[in-house]
Amino acid sequence: MSGGGAGAAPRGKPPQAPAAPAELAAGAWALLLAPRLAQFAAVAREAHMTRAADHLGMPQSTLSRAVARLEADLGVTLFARQGRTLRLTRAGRTFQQAAERALAQVERAAEEVRADADPGGGRVAFGFLHTLGPETVPALLRAFRADHPRVRFHLVQTYGEAMLERLRAGALDLCLTSPLPVEPGLVVRRLDEQRLRLVVPAGHRLGTRRRVRLAEAEAEPFVTLEAGYGLRRITDALCAEAGFAPRVAFEGEEAETLRGLVAAGLGVALLPPPAVPRPGVAELDLVGQRAVREIGVAWLEGQRDSVPVAAFKAFLLGRKGTLLPR
Repeated sequence: MSGGGAGAAPRGKPPQAPAAPAELAAGAWALLLAPRLAQFAAVAREAHMTRAADHLGMPQSTLSRAVARLEADLGVTLFARQGRTLRLTRAGRTFQQAAERALAQVERAAEEVRADADPGGGRVAFGFLHTLGPETVPALLRAFRADHPRVRFHLVQTYGEAMLERLRAGALDLCLTSPLPVEPGLVVRRLDEQRLRLVVPAGHRLGTRRRVRLAEAEAEPFVTLEAGYGLRRITDALCAEAGFAPRVAFEGEEAETLRGLVAAGLGVALLPPPAVPRPGVAELDLVGQRAVREIGVAWLEGQRDSVPVAAFKAFLLGRKGTLLPR
């Protein structure tokens, strides 16, 4: 017969079960979840456990266990597993928005107090489109840092809707985007525009022309960016204006990848000018339509700018009409 030692339950009474998460006292959720928000946010952004672990500098197994514990504590599934890729569930998307806002508020508060102590330094979270990355953004940052050498940048290069989601969540201070969003809570200022061209393979039936009407490409297969990208929406709208819906053969995530597909003879595309001319394609001006992509800067209405964010915002607004290389 075994005897009861210290900590044993009294005879006839079952052991007391630990409190379920729903029974936590007010304020205890913050203590439980706060250390895990950055881990969850990293996995949500990367949609891949290993890449998120590499970004955080921690073992993948440790991160996997942390996410599993978070789901268990919340009592919901945050991610749906699709092979090695993770997709946020409906609950996961809701929790991501709150997590990003909380992390951004902490980051902003820390940067604000640091900026008060060092007005010449600080950090700017800046988002921009993939197509602005090779040339436009590096030139902007070089010019700005000439007068603000201690300002640091957190750069986010992604497609328009994903960038606006981060802006709404407070994870970005400013972003360069296109087309220009019109929605409550966002302030948008037009800065410049890019003329779009019809890009066709070298040797194409239209390739010897300098100017064409978009309707002349109606029968061609198109290579485009994926749905949700701003340039895809512009492409669809311009084709509709020309009287047809594009027959999409390939969808991608990078404009220069699309140019490669065109060079391989797999279709035609509507694209802004390349940073560096690419062989194997002909780029034709469009006539009969105003085929442009407007570029603007956006920020949250009513946001309180730190010193470096205010300085960079003023710098961008001062480049109106000269943002893009000519």
